Amino acid sequence: MKRRIRIIAVALLAVVASVAVYVQPASAAVGLHISSRNIVEANGQNFIMRGVNHPHIWYTGQTRAFADIKALGANTVRVVLGTGKRWGPSNDVPAVIQLCKQNRLICVLEVHDTTGYGEEGAAASLDEAANYWISQKSNLVGQENYVVINIGNEPIGNTNAAQWTAATVGAIQKLRTNGFEHLLMVDAPNWGQDWQFVMRDNAQTVLNADTRKNTVLSIHMYAVFNTAASITAYLNTFQQNNWPLVIGEFGWQFNSGEVDHNTILAEAQARGLGYLGWSWSGNTDPILDMALNFDPAQLTTWGQRIFNGANGIRATSREASIFAGGPSQPPSSQPPSSQPPSSQPPSSPPPSRGCTATYAIVGQWPGGFQGEVRVTAGTSAITAWTVTWTYANGQAVSSHWSAAITSSGSSVTARNVNYNGNVGAGASTTFGFLGSWAGTNSVPTLSCTAT
Repeated sequence: MKRRIRIIAVALLAVVASVAVYVQPASAAVGLHISSRNIVEANGQNFIMRGVNHPHIWYTGQTRAFADIKALGANTVRVVLGTGKRWGPSNDVPAVIQLCKQNRLICVLEVHDTTGYGEEGAAASLDEAANYWISQKSNLVGQENYVVINIGNEPIGNTNAAQWTAATVGAIQKLRTNGFEHLLMVDAPNWGQDWQFVMRDNAQTVLNADTRKNTVLSIHMYAVFNTAASITAYLNTFQQNNWPLVIGEFGWQFNSGEVDHNTILAEAQARGLGYLGWSWSGNTDPILDMALNFDPAQLTTWGQRIFNGANGIRATSREASIFAGGPSQPPSSQPPSSQPPSSQPPSSPPPSRGCTATYAIVGQWPGGFQGEVRVTAGTSAITAWTVTWTYANGQAVSSHWSAAITSSGSSVTARNVNYNGNVGAGASTTFGFLGSWAGTNSVPTLSCTAT
């Protein structure tokens, strides 16, 4: 889901695992490689991707993003590149790899020009994407410990999705014939969402085509995966057949018809699957931004959820051992202070355990609107918060996220949920909601209390 969101209304069929369990044989792979259904490093240490997508090709000057994404706990970044057919060309691959390495991030490099091929007239084919990677071979050889090649983003649209199998096999074999040893990642058709199950039903064929046995399949989860049942059924087939899989993109449930991100995060953690959320910043539809204006101090509701929430990046990410010589521990929920704290002078008043809240209308249309509330702790950290307000013009909250919201007439009460009650001194968290209005949509006065 890129510079536009494609919402696909489908009736998901029950998943039937009809083939025998597949055990991917070990190979003499260099660097990151597949062992059984897991991604492992050259030393055999399991590596589970916990990261986000960064739209580098459209914002090549936003190189600070790599450090900011790392500082929030990620161990991987998926970097958008272009061949020059639609975007780019990306001739800065060495610089991108260096940014990943200096920030201790595994680098998933993807060609975006292939998005929606067959349905999107300007899209590049997977064969053209393979030619781009071959043109960059001198920049990629020797980086197998650090770089995953995602051959082409969402390489087939909804028109003749069955062509995906042969096109993917051809691209894999072309890269192997040209001497690439890297871990390869291949996206599903149907704009990445595989709602016709072409990738699911042909996974064995694609994996067998790789002479290095070093390919991981990638599913993108958006509106097709808006229920726990659809998510678990799809993932079950891959797990039962021992096929390597990552969730290469997914969004969040900003309304009831969108992706069930809570199930994705929980299932990925339970199954040991990597995930890469879309996306850091810069979307033309900013509801998918994790950070406003590429500013990590302005995390959105989605950003707070994926980095700081249950089964999110901070709680589950572990740095690749190639950067530390061994397994690392997950980052703490609060970054360490650069200097030891100084004691308060005797005359200083004790810190206040309070909070403030600000209300913003981030989108509005006839009869409806989207609101966001930012809760900021006072001079002391808080462990729980409650925000209340009263609407003056008949507005009403219809759905919400990242808060437990109740209404009584025009009065609204919002309380933190389990993953965003703890807020450091001076730090902020946000929650959002959809509402209805008629005539006037004035901004109410908020009251915030905390413990």
